[in-house]
Amino acid sequence: MPLQPKRVKHRKQQRGKRKGNAKAGTDVQFGEYGLQCLERGWMTGKQIEAARVAMTRHMKRHGKVWIRIFPDKPVSKKPLETRQGKGKGAPEFWVAVIKPGRIMFELEGVTESLAKEALCLASAKLPFRSRFVTRHTI
Repeated sequence: MPLQPKRVKHRKQQRGKRKGNAKAGTDVQFGEYGLQCLERGWMTGKQIEAARVAMTRHMKRHGKVWIRIFPDKPVSKKPLETRQGKGKGAPEFWVAVIKPGRIMFELEGVTESLAKEALCLASAKLPFRSRFVTRHTI
């Protein structure tokens, strides 16, 4: 089951604005290597899980992985072939709002070349461009 909150205050949310850069979470805090986002967008719980699986499989479950993002925004959809009106659709899936500069994943306990390959595989699962960073490059 993909990531989603256990409970929320409001079941439905507006789409909101996506402008600006990330204010927090822009430094590698926990591990040695990280994957930093270069574009803005939404990332679903399924995409986060797919990236995590790709990383851990490539590392053969060595090292430690931190996921620094969480899908806490509900996205609602109306059923297909439904007329307009009659209110907003039901929540369909959850997304994390990603802004440029945000560190999405961090790794520790593996070599730099292995970490680079693993994060490259993870970035192929994501809907926007990202780059490999180390704790000391930022």
